[in-house]
Amino acid sequence: MTRLILTRLAQLPLVLLAVYTLTLALAWAIPGNPLENSERRPPPEVEAAMKSQYNLDSFWSFYWSYLDSATGVRAARDHFSGRAESERRRLESLHLAPPPRRVFDLGPSLQYRDQRVSEIIAGSLPVSAQLGVVAIILAILIGTPAGVLGGVRPGTWIDSLSLAIALIGISLPSFVTGTLLVLVFPVWLGVGKVGGWGSLSQMILPALTLSLPFAAYIARLTRMGMVEAMSSDYIRTARAKGLPESSVVMRHALKNAALPVVSYLGPACAMAMTGSFVVERVFNVPGLGQHFVNAVLNKDLFLIIGVVLVFSTMLVLFNLVVDVLYRWIDPRIRT
Repeated sequence: MTRLILTRLAQLPLVLLAVYTLTLALAWAIPGNPLENSERRPPPEVEAAMKSQYNLDSFWSFYWSYLDSATGVRAARDHFSGRAESERRRLESLHLAPPPRRVFDLGPSLQYRDQRVSEIIAGSLPVSAQLGVVAIILAILIGTPAGVLGGVRPGTWIDSLSLAIALIGISLPSFVTGTLLVLVFPVWLGVGKVGGWGSLSQMILPALTLSLPFAAYIARLTRMGMVEAMSSDYIRTARAKGLPESSVVMRHALKNAALPVVSYLGPACAMAMTGSFVVERVFNVPGLGQHFVNAVLNKDLFLIIGVVLVFSTMLVLFNLVVDVLYRWIDPRIRT
């Protein structure tokens, strides 16, 4: 187990390097000027100076410069060469406060003036994480019972109903589901709020919208696992011993049927934790997804790369947690 964890952690920098290279190549190809916002465009001489400052005049200059700062190599080089200390003394001699030291610097945002990407992520990621946690909990609470009921009674109307609901949940886009929930609850019934963040009434509708596709997949995976488990020899043996049906289903069948669900929860948790772009846009939630959409529309290279790297890191770590849970649930599984 320790070897598995260390191997995955050692592979993480290589995965992030590949993700960074592909993301930058795609973001660089987006048409538009990253220095132009919706209000104004800087004069040509200022734009040329800013491109030189941020290394936006060359793909490879930006590529290596970003790696230099994001990996902490630049901070370490400045520290050991004494450049950081001399800059701090120079600013103090001018009675200026030195900027905070950043080891892993994700760069400035080109869209949000006077804000660093790390500050934007630190402020919005907790909101997206709260939304994702509530959504995953709702998905498990909705999808697992539906899958168990369908798997215990395959071919019945309960099974057909659970499959139909799961199909609808998978097929309907999030913006359609979110719009319908907004029309039904806040508009027609006057229940719940749209926009903002902080209260339960503002959280429940976006979390429910985000949870429905995950709940549909969990229901289908649980049903397939339960159908296979209920026809196994160990289930017949448990029934022959006179165990109650509830014990047979919950303690024996569900434990093995949950393995595909655990595997799916790895990428699902990472996707939910980093926020759904569409859901946050529909409900005006100030999370990471909304910042990512704005970054793409404005070609904010630093923010695009920062958000993608955060998502990729969480995806790798959650998949590692899934592998560890696999071994804990069923010790027969070899890493």
